[in-house]
Amino acid sequence: MIVRRPRLVAAALVAGIALLACGAEMLESAAEADAASQVQAPMFEVDPFWPQPLPDHWVLGSVVGVGVDSRDHVFIIHRQAPLNERTEIGAAQDPPTGECCVPAPYVLEFDPEGNLMNAWGGEGEGYTWPASNHGITIDPNDNVWIGGNGAGDSHILKFTRDGEFLMEVGIPGQGTDSNSREHFGRVAKIAFDETGDEAYLADGYSNRRVAVIDANTGEFLRYWGAYGNEPSDESTGFYNPDDPPSQQFRTPVHCADPSNDGLVYVCDRANDRMQVFRTDGTYVDEVIIAPETRGDGSVWDVAFSRDPEQRYMYVADGKNMKVYVMDRPSLEILTTFGDGGRQPGLFFAVHSIATDSEGNIYTTETYEGKRVQKFLYRGLGPVTEMNQGAPWPSGERGGA
Repeated sequence: MIVRRPRLVAAALVAGIALLACGAEMLESAAEADAASQVQAPMFEVDPFWPQPLPDHWVLGSVVGVGVDSRDHVFIIHRQAPLNERTEIGAAQDPPTGECCVPAPYVLEFDPEGNLMNAWGGEGEGYTWPASNHGITIDPNDNVWIGGNGAGDSHILKFTRDGEFLMEVGIPGQGTDSNSREHFGRVAKIAFDETGDEAYLADGYSNRRVAVIDANTGEFLRYWGAYGNEPSDESTGFYNPDDPPSQQFRTPVHCADPSNDGLVYVCDRANDRMQVFRTDGTYVDEVIIAPETRGDGSVWDVAFSRDPEQRYMYVADGKNMKVYVMDRPSLEILTTFGDGGRQPGLFFAVHSIATDSEGNIYTTETYEGKRVQKFLYRGLGPVTEMNQGAPWPSGERGGA
């Protein structure tokens, strides 16, 4: 026994090591399988230093639109009024109450690094500036389109990217009529097909439809309502998640964005849903997002990823203060980022959203939010949590 015991111990040790190695290999294989099975989604980090400070004591009001041109220059539009006159624009009072501040021009253009490149907008010869400008989009030819959701904003405007007036479509000063072929009803946003020949209007804050026009001539082409129905201006009352789905859009119809594969994604904001159509208005599908959201609703704006298939889409939810990262073919929510707050990466009423050629996201905030933010695309990564909160930079932050 004395002679054989060390041999038994040695054999046991060898067997144990082999089992441990086998166990580690099994665990590693399981971890690899688990990682392979994890959902992948685009990942983002907020750039807390974008854009650069504005000159001349300028401040932004509610920022209600963002668009990106072919150079990856970012255009935003905001409302000069109402600003908080007592605390924000003392330098604009008569007499001034302090050195700061004054409202910035309506339209501001930034380069990819966040430097201010140009600023323009407001009343001019040959057109009527909206009573309450709303939405800004850059078409494939780098022209700038602006809508309006104020009283009498029944038209839209087209400019060069430098602010030269090109065209006014619709008749200003008209009322609600979701079946008009002559004017609109407080357009929230304009979007374009891949060629730039057709413009899709989210029409809008008083009308309840998508309208399509020829982007070159302004000719009215077609329109449709929810589920492809003929739109009606009869009141649908307040949204109730326990009611059957409304057969009409509620106001505002807040976006109508075509994808490259011939679909149109419509933000039926107050109904908490995104409806999908073909470009001729044929209904395809819908997804309900955060269905318990009342009041302002959950579906505010949409932008697509910049891969050729536009595999992902990003939906701004101003009421719940977040952005949904979604699989476009399945309409499945993969993850979200953001939350309510003032710090970078958080939101107060995230209103509009756009992407650049590098896949970065730009968002604007309305009401008291009054800013634009940039979120840097960091590639695809595994989804480890549904609600990410503020997507802070992953690098180490400075400290003592």
